[in-house]
Amino acid sequence: MKLLAALAGALAISFSAILYGLSDVSPITGAFYRALYALPVLFVLWWVRRDRDGRTRSKRYIAFAAGLLLGLDVVVWHLSIDYIGAGLATLIANSQVIVVAVAAWLLFGERPSRQIVIAIPVVLFGVALVSGLGRGDSFGSNPLLGTVLALVSAVFYAAFILGLRNSNDIQAPSAGPLMEATAGAALAALVAGGIGGGIQFAPTWPSHGWLLALALSSQVAGWLLISYALPRLPAVETATIILLQPVLTMVWGVIIFGEDPSPIQLIGAGLVLAGVGFVAVAGSRKTPATLAV
Repeated sequence: MKLLAALAGALAISFSAILYGLSDVSPITGAFYRALYALPVLFVLWWVRRDRDGRTRSKRYIAFAAGLLLGLDVVVWHLSIDYIGAGLATLIANSQVIVVAVAAWLLFGERPSRQIVIAIPVVLFGVALVSGLGRGDSFGSNPLLGTVLALVSAVFYAAFILGLRNSNDIQAPSAGPLMEATAGAALAALVAGGIGGGIQFAPTWPSHGWLLALALSSQVAGWLLISYALPRLPAVETATIILLQPVLTMVWGVIIFGEDPSPIQLIGAGLVLAGVGFVAVAGSRKTPATLAV
């Protein structure tokens, strides 16, 4: 049951970049409505089980603050999709597994294993290849900028994961912390829109149909399933699930958008996948890996 829940969650999240692409809206608009449409559903789910949520007010604030980072993460990730495509952008964003391991070491003293230290340069080399190394046959309108933005997204996402983890150390039902984080993400996207412009407030069809599907499938169902299942699975199964999500996104990108990464970019993608999988297997259970985004 736990494995099926994790697989269903990974499948739902694997369509995040695809649904954003199909919506054909600006990066900030996509980030804002993904959070906004998810909030009422998460509130209902939290309200039903609110008596089991014993977190303190400070922990709720931490979840909200973590959500601000999530909002920035999604905006930057959407930008990277526009420059390098759904598959490669999602793959690089999943390198947050490495960032989480390093950050947990530096901030919380959770020293990574020797295997993780070995995997880091492999992933970084893979990321460099995904950028296309300036070659003319590289996929994407600006693969170097797209890769850099995806890496920035991974850093934001890692910070969010660490914050969300700290906000729910008593393992209260996931809907509560996720609701607060989603509210923070909506606010961050709204502020980003106010500063940089780009939020299209007038709903249009079918764009907002895709955004509603994105909110319900990924932000709600996918995240809740993953939050329930991954901490309860063995490390090897966790690694398999983590690798499945970006691979599926790359497959959907090829099928739906006709994305065609160059041979060098595909080699880089393989190195990133290998490194992330290695980290997920070798990493401490105290530093849980989580799917993006």
